[in-house]
Amino acid sequence: METGRVLNIVATECEPDQEAKFNKWYNEVHIPMLLKFDGMLGVTRYKLIGGSEGQAKYLALYEFKNQASLEAFQKCDELAAARDEMAQTWKGKSFEIKWRDQYEPLKTWKKP
Repeated sequence: METGRVLNIVATECEPDQEAKFNKWYNEVHIPMLLKFDGMLGVTRYKLIGGSEGQAKYLALYEFKNQASLEAFQKCDELAAARDEMAQTWKGKSFEIKWRDQYEPLKTWKKP
């Protein structure tokens, strides 16, 4: 097993009439707040292609330096502030976190 970078993957779904607001907020407010945490290397968002039944429409992959950084992030002020802001902006409505999990690398292959 490789050591180093780990991923926190978050799958979300929002009400269709809230998609523009949700994406603007996620891109311009939520992610910038979380990126203030030093141990986070970057974030990539994805949108589901096609219409796989039961799958979340959006994924966000948060990349961390290592497991220790991810663990520190889960207790950091930046995450607490982002959660508070999210609760105020959305008040528990219009979007849902379908699931979230953390992954560590097993092996990386690179083209020669």
